[in-house]
Amino acid sequence: MDETDYIIVGSGSAGSVLAERLTASGKHRVTVLEAGGTDRRFYVMLPLGYGKLFYDPAVNWLYKTEPDPGLAGARDHWPRGKVLGGSSSINAMVYIRGHRADYEEWEAAGNPGWGWSDVLSAYKAMEDTEAGADDWRGAGGPLFVSANRKGLHPLVKDYLAACDSAGLAEVADFNGAEQEGAGIYQMTIRNARRNSAARAFLRPAMKRQNLRVVTGAMVTRVIIENGRATGVEYLRGGQKFTLRAKAEVILSGGAINSPQLLQLSGIGPAGLLQGLGIPVLRDNPNVGDHLSDHQGINYTWRMTVPTYNDELRPWWGKLVAGMKYVLAGAGPLAKSINHAGGFFRTDPALSRPNMQLYMQAFSTLIPREGERPLLTPDPFPGMSIGLSNCRPTSRGHIRLRSANPMEHPVITANAFSTDHDVREMLAAVKYLRLLAAQPPLARLIAEELRPGPGVVTDEAIIADFRARSGTVYHPSCTCRMGPDAGTSVIDARLRVHGVDGLRVIDASSFPNLIAGNTNAPSMLMGWKGAEKVLEDAR
Repeated sequence: MDETDYIIVGSGSAGSVLAERLTASGKHRVTVLEAGGTDRRFYVMLPLGYGKLFYDPAVNWLYKTEPDPGLAGARDHWPRGKVLGGSSSINAMVYIRGHRADYEEWEAAGNPGWGWSDVLSAYKAMEDTEAGADDWRGAGGPLFVSANRKGLHPLVKDYLAACDSAGLAEVADFNGAEQEGAGIYQMTIRNARRNSAARAFLRPAMKRQNLRVVTGAMVTRVIIENGRATGVEYLRGGQKFTLRAKAEVILSGGAINSPQLLQLSGIGPAGLLQGLGIPVLRDNPNVGDHLSDHQGINYTWRMTVPTYNDELRPWWGKLVAGMKYVLAGAGPLAKSINHAGGFFRTDPALSRPNMQLYMQAFSTLIPREGERPLLTPDPFPGMSIGLSNCRPTSRGHIRLRSANPMEHPVITANAFSTDHDVREMLAAVKYLRLLAAQPPLARLIAEELRPGPGVVTDEAIIADFRARSGTVYHPSCTCRMGPDAGTSVIDARLRVHGVDGLRVIDASSFPNLIAGNTNAPSMLMGWKGAEKVLEDAR
């Protein structure tokens, strides 16, 4: 048995920020329990190396969903980080906050302190934006965000010109005054290395005497006594340990692990828990419910001009790319594959964008066993433009499969389970072809490879995106925030309804899914969550 002030379960995007913020004053002893291991791995640090981490059990939970009718019966692969830094150590590093209206909706749902003005000040304090501070962006904070303006593939300018030709004007900063438009993606990359939450927040904090980080620690249960969380049990090296918290237990395991741990601890749907022989301490059917995720698909073309395929496919190309990276911190290895993108509306009557674009001077139609073949692309010049839905209405859930904490839970995604999401995606993929038909890109395209020119009817297009779509790795909302225990899991201060001394602070806490990549708002949860923890400790 051991004791600390605060226990943080999970060292991911939110947990790393929490660890830094809660230890900064030196007043509190904090212990972080991480099921995975070190992030000091070559392919974690190498920006384009994330393709090698896609199926690597050393750093990845390797989750699979249940067979999904919305995805033509497929079991979707859900990689989640099992490593210091969590999914921020294996993601594509795109930095997007989301639309201001997303946060206004958070506050309007009964969550004071989570409106746009509140989160904007937090984002500005958190950031060290390479482009510099302004009314919207911060400088001097712990998180460096690359402007990503150098070394872009030449096709980026043709893509931006095609978007402009289609009526989607270039926007200088997706995290600035206006999200809608086409532009360059900012990245959590610093000095040609991944700038994960672990690198930006946890590693600096680990130099402090009042922070302890335990890796290889699989938390199996939150200990709850007389209605209060007093500690956790965890397994490490085949042994069982108990760690007591004098102040609070904070779950930061993410949208899958946090509801799983609550259910293992007796907090969740009573019928499910009773059926598994788990004593029910708090009946709350919202635990693991309201699962929201962005679904995405790529359209791919064979090009008449060189793409990254030509650089990275041959052995000598890999050698040149490696030399560029080692000698100058440059070349394709120093970046994510998503150089540019954008946000657009499938219906001009909408008040804000409902789709996100991803432009890649690159294609990977030919699979490679055991990895996402970012370092071994197709043997011809290819380009892909992908998209994902920003505000899907489909909802899934996370449920325990058994009382064994080592067994992966049941993940039911329910992708494209509403007519709204199907109609929206149908309009969106037609827009991809509209972009490809604009003169700046059309003059460079040899042929459409996926889905191919034969896929033209609405029925065929829908069948194609059901067969080829999948998660873009943004599961959220499974322990969502709200004022009513009848519809939520935690309150606006991120405290679990009906249990003292227990909070959930991560992407599962989102009241609803934001429009964009979820790493930035997950770090925001850690930043603002720490403020609330420290305020309540006074």
